[in-house]
This record gives sequence, C-alpha cells and structure tokens, in this order.
Amino acid sequence: MARVYLGLGSNLDAEENLRMAVRELRRRYDVIALSPVYRAGAVGFSGPDFLNLVAVLESDAPPESINEVIEEIHDLAGRQRSSRRFASRVLDIDLLMIDQLRYRQGRVRLPREDVLQYGFVLRPLVDVAPDLEHPETGRTLAEHWREFVDDGHPLTITDVIL
Repeated sequence: MARVYLGLGSNLDAEENLRMAVRELRRRYDVIALSPVYRAGAVGFSGPDFLNLVAVLESDAPPESINEVIEEIHDLAGRQRSSRRFASRVLDIDLLMIDQLRYRQGRVRLPREDVLQYGFVLRPLVDVAPDLEHPETGRTLAEHWREFVDDGHPLTITDVIL
C-alpha cells in the first residue's frame, strides 16, 4: 500500500467542513495519521483565516481515482469552482504526494509544488512525515522545513479536534 498525503484547508465554516472531510476520508480509506490543525492567514487575498492540516492515507488507488474522491468530497461540502485561485473556500483538499511518486498527467502533479512553497502545507506535512524524502530534491521534509524562509504567514496550532 502506498502512503498518500493530502492537504486539507477551509476558511468558511472551517471546523465543520474539515470534520466532514475527515469523516468522508475515513469512510473511504485507511486514514493512518492526521497532523495538528494550524491556523494561517489567507494568502493572496483578504479573508478569514484558514484552518489547515495534512491527512495520511494508505491506498493502492491511482492518482486519478484519489483525485475523483477528492472532488466528490468537495461536492459534499458545496464547493463552487471559480476561476479565482486565491479566494475563500468551504473546503480545499489537495493531493500533495504519494510516497516517492513523480507524476504528471492531466490535472494531477506529484509532488505538488505547494509542498515547498507554503508553510501551511509543509509544516503539517513535516508533523506526519518528517523523514519522508521529497521525490524531486532527495531531501527530507524536515530538512526543507528547517530551511524554510518565512513566507509572512505565521502558523498557530489550534485545539480543533477532528
């Protein structure tokens, strides 16, 4: 079984939407770990703070199938697709990594570039998989975090229970 790393975020009814997403992931997959939930300011626009976490699943499903499940969960949350990249979200689930897989097909890009670009993605990923090597750099996620340049969006661990 492969380890699948998903980033989850929301800034609209965030606790409720993240709980629903985790419940749906548990219904469909073997969820083996959840990171702490972090609060971070909106990036690229003014809006409520986001709550973010990483879920680790075990699955042998291909990336496209996992992406289809992600879209089903987005639909359950009532997510409306817009052309704006930076906007408030009821729910945003991103397929970040699948073990050491390097994959580029259709809309799926692994590892996702966000992993090394945003603290709200990298920090919770480090919490659940510090020794995981990034498939493109060969360095561990913990090494990347130690050298991460503050992106101006401080993270705060919350007491949200999922």
